[in-house]
Amino acid sequence: MEPQTREPLPDGSLLAAVDLGSNSFHLIVARVEHGEMRPVEVLAEKVQLGAGLVDNRLSPEAIARGLDCLARFAQMLGSVDTERIRVVGTNALRVADNRRDFTRPAQEILGAPVDVVYGREEARLVYLGVAHTLADDAQSRLVIDIGGGSTELIIGERFEPRRLESLQMGCVSYSDSCFPGGKISKDNYRHAYNRARLEVSHIRYHYHAGHWAECVGSSGTLQAVEAVLLSQGWSDGGIDRKGLEKLEKNLLRFKRFDNIALEGLSSQRRNVIAAGVAIASALFDELGIKQMRTSRGALREGVIYDLMGRLSHEDVRERTINALMQRYGVDTPMAELMARRARTLFNATRSGWKLRRTDGDLLQRTALAHEIGMAISHKHYQRHSAYLLLNADLPGFSQEEQEQMALLAATQRGKLDETLWAAVPDTERPRLLRLITLIRLALIFKYVEQLEALPDFAVHPEADSLRLEFPEGWLAQHPLTAQELQQEQAVLAKQGLALAIC
Repeated sequence: MEPQTREPLPDGSLLAAVDLGSNSFHLIVARVEHGEMRPVEVLAEKVQLGAGLVDNRLSPEAIARGLDCLARFAQMLGSVDTERIRVVGTNALRVADNRRDFTRPAQEILGAPVDVVYGREEARLVYLGVAHTLADDAQSRLVIDIGGGSTELIIGERFEPRRLESLQMGCVSYSDSCFPGGKISKDNYRHAYNRARLEVSHIRYHYHAGHWAECVGSSGTLQAVEAVLLSQGWSDGGIDRKGLEKLEKNLLRFKRFDNIALEGLSSQRRNVIAAGVAIASALFDELGIKQMRTSRGALREGVIYDLMGRLSHEDVRERTINALMQRYGVDTPMAELMARRARTLFNATRSGWKLRRTDGDLLQRTALAHEIGMAISHKHYQRHSAYLLLNADLPGFSQEEQEQMALLAATQRGKLDETLWAAVPDTERPRLLRLITLIRLALIFKYVEQLEALPDFAVHPEADSLRLEFPEGWLAQHPLTAQELQQEQAVLAKQGLALAIC
């Protein structure tokens, strides 16, 4: 399947990105000018959503802080079309079992869905944001982003990331776990440093200095470190190990986070700077970094550039699905046949079932990848397809998109029982049942279309029902298809959807 291309966004178009980080929330509104983005408004607030994580659950206080911040951000989004806003959640929302307690009201406030992304997708977006701020040269670079709950590392050249990694270490999570009560001591600092170095050691083989020509830091943490080094005269620009050592020694003079007083350090960074320096020092020592320069480009800029691609020249998700199909040896003509039928059924039901354009995209992409599980085993291939869609690194896709594609793949055939809804919010169930119905019907019709053209038939969707009207005599001439449709009637009826065939 060729990537979908559209006309470039016209100059003056407004786009917006909201980065729901574990430490801070960021908003950027940008205008498209000559194929590039120019920031119009930039806002940031320290929310520390990650500090409200207890037993992988966001506290009510953390949720309230985050929603209050988004209510202020929302005032800046009134001039931006909903389809041109993307909201991205990172580590705190990735690990929170109750993330929907935040994402649902957040979506209502912002008027756009909240895409919680996996760590490597976050890393890809970070690299995209950084790459657009640097010279377009051919030398390889290591990009590091120390966030509140995770640290992303990317090796790439120009605009293409080659290796992506996300480590479970961040300045907020380490501040809480390694410096209890905000107390600073040599033992606490050494604990944070050793813990970070152990985490980094697992990826050292592919990320040490022999694999890249320059190192670039992206994040408020690394920019804060550089600002202190410059203010204190410990650096002429960027970050090096000697400067970090001087900063470490000076931080250890203070007994508590609240007491930290260093020129160049903002009060908002006092609670996370010790953990941030420990993580940065561990990265320098374990990966052999001599010098790091910092970049203003970050996740939020990467989201804007990715959104520009989705809306104009190329959606990276199309390329990802094509690569997935090639990797698992998919029968491309049959996959495209399935996708076309799924799209036809979607177009016929979209209005009556109040489905969204994004639902059609999700359905079509799942249809293209519905048989990738065949590479593992023909028996129960739908389960293998679902597993791969859920667990593979799929650039461009959010965590929820992967979960929903996996659900559609798993339910394309066979029985449907209540266990499949266990992780699905009640509000999403009707929409997903309709998409499941469409992919199951597309599969039934695929086997007919392999041999002959399907006749034109009428599709009539209603709230909890779907009526299919075939030309007179066609079902009698295709008894196997008629039997399969009758079986579908029974399966879907148990889920509350009436399928009528005539």
